[in-house]
Amino acid sequence: MNKIALITGTSSGLGLHLSVLLAKRGFKTFATMRNLEKKSHLLDTATKQGVELEIKQLDVLDTASVERCVGEIISQEGHIDVLVNNAGAGFVRTTEQATEEEIQWVIDVNLMGVIRCTKAVIPSMRERRNGHIVNISSVGGLVGQPFNEIYCAAKFAVEGYTESMASYIQPNFNIKFTLVEPGGIKSEFANNVLSHIQNSGGMYDDEYKPILEKYIGGSQARSNSQEDIYQNSEEVAAIVADCIQSQDPPIRIRTSEWGEKFCKFKTNLDPTGKHLQAQVIKQFLG
Repeated sequence: MNKIALITGTSSGLGLHLSVLLAKRGFKTFATMRNLEKKSHLLDTATKQGVELEIKQLDVLDTASVERCVGEIISQEGHIDVLVNNAGAGFVRTTEQATEEEIQWVIDVNLMGVIRCTKAVIPSMRERRNGHIVNISSVGGLVGQPFNEIYCAAKFAVEGYTESMASYIQPNFNIKFTLVEPGGIKSEFANNVLSHIQNSGGMYDDEYKPILEKYIGGSQARSNSQEDIYQNSEEVAAIVADCIQSQDPPIRIRTSEWGEKFCKFKTNLDPTGKHLQAQVIKQFLG
């Protein structure tokens, strides 16, 4: 019997390649996206790989859309084994320059979208005493970075949200939780961040401008260097798929050697998060 996987944000990048890879590994994969007009790339990739996907509309910003999609899948299949909260958006702008609407949007996409989808699938998983929720975080969920404070705040929140649920839902209802923390991924994600800067007024001519120019210049230089900082989506998808198929998946996992080095001051004592999970359970639940 095929396991059922639901993945958000699959029109490009990691979500696209993970959808195809899980289908190749025998999962019945429901690949979702906000705008179904963007499904052609996913369909073409799936066809070339010789797999079939179920593509459905799901907007993580819309509770009714999330509940409808999850309800349709459970009605059709009876259950969902794996939820991958992949949909997200970067944001590069200092707090002083960010509008309240932009701040709310970043938090809505990156945090509330995760919460909405998780809330929708947990009742069915709890009833079956089985499931795995994978939240695509970032090294930016562990380490704050220049001009990324709003994005990092949302990802830090996803980390705390996931750790908290893993402390009592996992041991009592056998629903596993994993945070995936990539470094840079070569995808449309980074391009969209830079496009957003340009489309929302570009670089403001103020005291932040030379610092932002240094930040963007450094990012571009790193992306063109020979260092193994940026992974491609297929590499990260393979790590996520292996994690999903693990009998004892970690609470958190970095996806590259560069990511491990970058986060070492936060993760060296407990790379998988398992020790902290056990300590929290013992401390609060005895």
